[in-house]
Amino acid sequence: MPDNNAYINFGPDQDWTEIVIEICADDIDRASDIANMTVPYGIYIEDYRTLEEEAWDIAHIDLIDDDLLQKDRDKGIIHIYLEPDVIPTEAIAFLSERFNAEGIKHTINTTLCKNEDWQNKWKENYKPIEIGEKLAICPDWITDYDPKGKKVLNLEPGLAFGTGTHNTTRLCLETLEQKIKGGETVLDLGCGSGILALSSLLLGAESAVGVDIDELATKTAIDNGKVNAFTPPKYQIFCGDMTEKITGTFDIVVANIVADIIILFCQNAKNFMKPNGIFIVSGIIDNREQDVLKAFEKYNFTILERHQSENWLCFVLQ
Repeated sequence: MPDNNAYINFGPDQDWTEIVIEICADDIDRASDIANMTVPYGIYIEDYRTLEEEAWDIAHIDLIDDDLLQKDRDKGIIHIYLEPDVIPTEAIAFLSERFNAEGIKHTINTTLCKNEDWQNKWKENYKPIEIGEKLAICPDWITDYDPKGKKVLNLEPGLAFGTGTHNTTRLCLETLEQKIKGGETVLDLGCGSGILALSSLLLGAESAVGVDIDELATKTAIDNGKVNAFTPPKYQIFCGDMTEKITGTFDIVVANIVADIIILFCQNAKNFMKPNGIFIVSGIIDNREQDVLKAFEKYNFTILERHQSENWLCFVLQ
């Protein structure tokens, strides 16, 4: 039975991109967890495995439309909707990498669809979250939150990755809380919304630099900096390749992104680390662990710490 995780009200004004993912029904839960990482406002899932039971439990009816009864019970369909100014290729590449890492067979297609005003509806269910002992992340449209002494990062997620809700981001933030004692310089590779760089400043870092190849992500990160009163030179965001945009060395380099990109980053990240600096990497699903361990060894990184939350891993390297 269709599972509506987002309020969707299509209208005539703008063309949105719909990403349609077909998977085995048994993989729906794992696949939807991954799909939820691409947008902050929810997804739409078609799951017909228990159609009759849910129709009775929810609506108390046993008369079901023939079209629904003909749906393939062995297949699940996930729908993701991207705003008009978002290029879908990055989201598709991200999804494919994560699905392949999890061994989830899938097909991905895109189409254009019309939307009027649903893009703001997801905000109704976005609540403040507390991470670790010192930090809270609050949507910037909520003004009555009591942080009870925690440092508050006011965040507009936009369409960039990184809202603090996923295990990978939480692992990074909890690790940063332990490593930042005050006065550090931080480099965030693939900064997305800017959440890691900004949180580092709230936790006591002296300065933070973020870099991302996605123009929309860097715009969101810059806007989030302004919302939290962090501007250059204390907080700087660059769009482009790190080897071209970043100079100098840092006490902490952090990357919360997919395993394949972390493996690539290992080649150059050490060039931006101070002699006793650390490299915090997250976004690694457990069945890719051996791949990243080989890269750590190849590029002479020593593992200081390994953290895990469900199927996701975070490493502290030197």
